Amino acid sequence: KFKYMFGGKAETPVVIRAMVGAGFRAAAQHSQMLTPLFTHIPGIKVVCPSTPYDTKGLLIQAIRENDPVIFCEHKNLYGFEGEVPEASYAIPFGEANVVRDGRDATVVAYGLMVHRALEAAASLAKEGIEIEIVDLRTLSPIDMDTVLDSVTRTGRLVCVDEANPRCSIAADVSAQVAMQAFGALTAGIEMVTPPHVPVPFSPPLEDLYIPSAAQVAAAVRKTLKGGRH
Repeated sequence: KFKYMFGGKAETPVVIRAMVGAGFRAAAQHSQMLTPLFTHIPGIKVVCPSTPYDTKGLLIQAIRENDPVIFCEHKNLYGFEGEVPEASYAIPFGEANVVRDGRDATVVAYGLMVHRALEAAASLAKEGIEIEIVDLRTLSPIDMDTVLDSVTRTGRLVCVDEANPRCSIAADVSAQVAMQAFGALTAGIEMVTPPHVPVPFSPPLEDLYIPSAAQVAAAVRKTLKGGRH
């Protein structure tokens, strides 16, 4: 709040790297997806990348920011490999990435859930269904323009979020689309999230808790079957 309290003269250039997400049998206190809690607070910038390339570019940008940044790293992505240039580069905050083009429905995700969406897309493509996947990359600031542009073209929206459903990023995006692009929707908005419970320690229950590619695909099919009247 320093910048707001002191007329823009005070700056807080600090980056806090934080591990988030379930899947490591680390019990509830070490597995929660905390992104909505930080996003709720004005003045904090929140990042959650899905690839090594984006991680480097967004982390460099975070270090250059004069505001506090919570840099959320999903534990299940630490072993994910991808091409990363040796040269320095920065990815601006507030610019989502369309990682897959499609005509039938828009799927909005971030972090690990981007990969779940891509798995779902591969499955749906075999059925002739082509989904567009928007990776938010940063949650505050959030790039709603890219989301709205995609939804306006596809007419359908599925929001995927590993955070609990109440007051989540998925709920926020769903609400903004409903307010700003309701006329473009041809079906009800779907959310794919865990249940509103703490992360289970039991391995079978934890696996059921985390949103799956099958759940994403099912949500897309539901939007295609049910039109809005």
